[in-house]
Amino acid sequence: MSRAFGCKKIYMAYSDNRIVDTIQDMNERWGGQQEFEVELVNDWRSLIKSWKRNAGNVVHLTMYGINLNKTLPQIKVKSNILVVVGASKVPREVYSMTDYNVAIGHQPHSEVAALAVFLDRLFEGRELERCFKNAKMSIIPSQAGKRVRLEAR
Repeated sequence: MSRAFGCKKIYMAYSDNRIVDTIQDMNERWGGQQEFEVELVNDWRSLIKSWKRNAGNVVHLTMYGINLNKTLPQIKVKSNILVVVGASKVPREVYSMTDYNVAIGHQPHSEVAALAVFLDRLFEGRELERCFKNAKMSIIPSQAGKRVRLEAR
């Protein structure tokens, strides 16, 4: 989902190499080897600290944050944004380490849905027209049915 909605890279803690392999396979078939990557990190705290040291901005998506409509104008003028999406047990220190604690809504919702809404609003829908380089497969838009173009290599 992050790839389709405009992310350039995802960092994952608490994962396994199968996810990395799946994303590499997707990039190989659908393009984007140089445009999207995943990296497993052992220490998310160090990642956030390093990001901020390098003039990055850190946004934490949480239903306890300030509403997206109020924070988005400030976030949109920033560059080099790291979006933190946690599971149900986000450590309290995440809230103080980030520049923005942003709520998509103040009701329980999925982390994936929150990230999709945030990215779509951040990129104003432009991410939906993104094309990846060196794709072996691509969708041919169709009103009825599934059509896929296979590139001859």
